[in-house]
Amino acid sequence: MKLLITGYAGFIGFHAAREFLRRGWDVAGVDNFCDYYDVRLKRDRAALLAALPGFSERELDICDLEGLRRAFDEESPDVVLNLAAQPGVRYSITHPFVYQKTNLEGFLNVLECCRHAAKVPKLVFASSSSVYGGNTKMPFEESDPVDTPISLYAATKKADELMAHTYAHLYKMQAIGLRFFTVYGTWYRPDMALSLFANAMLHDRPIKVFNHGDMLRDFTYVDDIVDGIVRVVEADNLPLYDIFNIGNHRCEKLMDVIETLAAALGITPKMEMLPMQAGDVYATYASIDKLHKAVGYEPQTTIQEGIPVFARWHQSYYKSGS
Repeated sequence: MKLLITGYAGFIGFHAAREFLRRGWDVAGVDNFCDYYDVRLKRDRAALLAALPGFSERELDICDLEGLRRAFDEESPDVVLNLAAQPGVRYSITHPFVYQKTNLEGFLNVLECCRHAAKVPKLVFASSSSVYGGNTKMPFEESDPVDTPISLYAATKKADELMAHTYAHLYKMQAIGLRFFTVYGTWYRPDMALSLFANAMLHDRPIKVFNHGDMLRDFTYVDDIVDGIVRVVEADNLPLYDIFNIGNHRCEKLMDVIETLAAALGITPKMEMLPMQAGDVYATYASIDKLHKAVGYEPQTTIQEGIPVFARWHQSYYKSGS
């Protein structure tokens, strides 16, 4: 079986590609190595994948429709895992047109390439818990209204779900969306909270704690996320179109997360308490009943287990000068 992963050099894409290769899939990776964060980290992930049998790669932007069509023609994937996107709630406030380009136009290109492929692949694509906006009913369920996003990033992810539904309906191509909840782990993105916290602590700087620490997040270890992705990709009993939450089903207090990370690093953190940032939400909390029922998804990793693993990787990677 052949899997084409867009965004393969990204955090989740790297882990997913490695697991599918381990399971005997052929994996073709597409990534444009954008400089939203340090490209060296993406290159290091890509180098690890390039050394594995069954892997091929091409440097390509999903906004390049003709290049993407060639990739589909040459690779003829059975499944497409679309993880390429412009991430970041806060960045979408200052750089809105990047999101319009990658998350809307780029995703439309992926849909078009799937639709016109000689062998129409199954599409599994990344959505986000941010689509729930300011919803206060916990935990978030897929049947909850998601019509009031509070960031442009969230709006583009909701739009992706709508476009995928349209293509599934019109062209009978399978499209399954996964709403990710606060993923963390080894080879983590440097712009994300745990990396920012760890970096500040290790350099004796105060960490920025928004909403004065009064926030809740469903932190999900990347191995659990990848397990869910694999289950969805390999399932043969899913409907033509569906949306699933994929999270840890645990709602963690931000201050508990900071305390766990500080203990793992052996540091007493300095903290700068700040108000809530524009576009942020107070809480995320995934109901995973639907995904469990569909494919048997059961996350295993608590923050007490996962955060120390992340902390050891972070110290080792950045100490080595990478």
